[in-house]
Amino acid sequence: MVVADIDGNRAKQVADEVAASGAPVSAVSLDVRASAGCRAGVDHAVQVYGGLDVLICSAGIGQAATPAWEQPEEDWLRVIDVNLNGVWRTTAAAVPELRRSDRGRIVLVSSVAGKEGNPHLAAYSASKAGVIGLTKSLGKELGRDGVLVNAVTPAVIDTPMVRSEGSDPAVLETLLSKIPMGRLGTTEEVAELVAWLASPSCSFTTGGVFDLSGGRSTY
Repeated sequence: MVVADIDGNRAKQVADEVAASGAPVSAVSLDVRASAGCRAGVDHAVQVYGGLDVLICSAGIGQAATPAWEQPEEDWLRVIDVNLNGVWRTTAAAVPELRRSDRGRIVLVSSVAGKEGNPHLAAYSASKAGVIGLTKSLGKELGRDGVLVNAVTPAVIDTPMVRSEGSDPAVLETLLSKIPMGRLGTTEEVAELVAWLASPSCSFTTGGVFDLSGGRSTY
């Protein structure tokens, strides 16, 4: 298994949860800006474990809150490159190995922002919407290959990214106000859903998008 992530706290929690189920886990922080880096991470997992059954991509970066038309182009491109292109690069490297498995699974971490769009966070929202589209396309393309592809769409999760660069306090408060449960989600809650989607128990679900939003998004 490969867990690809830049937000290390969430990646560790996901890896720990999956490992608790008895599956061997290779937690790899990939250079998702380069296809070669993604390929190297996949190759490492295959060499260590003799194959690849599950790919979990949760790499992601945030952005400074700004109107879409005022965002510097280099910032826009950086967010899209990590959050969407990096997921595609990693997935493209892993699919040939996953098709050789008898229970291939791909779990991509998107965001509720990709479904609803967050004001002043257009690049982030667009990148996560792209991950949802990629999930649905891959689910259809790999449906007869035994590789199930699903996404999770968390609302605001209590991670270092949110605390450090997750925008100014006013933006965070606005996002929190949209959650009927009135709190941030936890990395443990994300990890438990990801672990199920990566497991053999998930057997007839592909191209699905699963919310972790505290009631914010219910469709």
